[in-house]
Amino acid sequence: MSDFIIGLTGGVASGKSEVTRRFEALGVHVADADVIARAVVEPGQPALAGIVERFGAGMLLADGRLDRRRLRELVFADAQARRELEAITHPAIRAALQAECRAAPGPYAIAAIPLLAEAGGRAVYPWLDRILVIDTPAEVQHARLMRRDGVDEALAASMIAAQVPREARLAIADDVLVNDGHPEHLDAPVADLDARYRTLAGASLL
Repeated sequence: MSDFIIGLTGGVASGKSEVTRRFEALGVHVADADVIARAVVEPGQPALAGIVERFGAGMLLADGRLDRRRLRELVFADAQARRELEAITHPAIRAALQAECRAAPGPYAIAAIPLLAEAGGRAVYPWLDRILVIDTPAEVQHARLMRRDGVDEALAASMIAAQVPREARLAIADDVLVNDGHPEHLDAPVADLDARYRTLAGASLL
């Protein structure tokens, strides 16, 4: 059981996956909000029933699974529909994230939440003990997006602009890991953070 939970977030192409892989290599359980977001809309899940009730059975594929593409097209074109979808799925995602972290072995667990700042930070996730922000300068994000996703400079800029400003993420941070170089440079700061979190988790039990 992990009673100490770290929320990990960062902008697009900040290197969140590189960081979480290193924590996992140190034996830390990482609950991924993106993975859970897909799981809560599987057939038989209450959130899927809620989506069908609100948006109709036309949102289902022939096999009863969610037609993600059709739903995505709908909510991207309709801000009210997007808010209604989020009201159905977000509580389920948050509850599943917390449950997975609490059930994890080890002194602490990590909840990887890419849009933590956009969602409202601690006001929406009051059970996070600390928030770790993976911080990357915008020019590095641009270069990584263009290289990783094969997009042009304009699209890379729009992808970054679609998220909250860098300053908004830093404003909710307890800890900041700057990732502006080679992935190998992450090993030492992740090890330092792991040691700190193990100490803090132990102290929280006293």
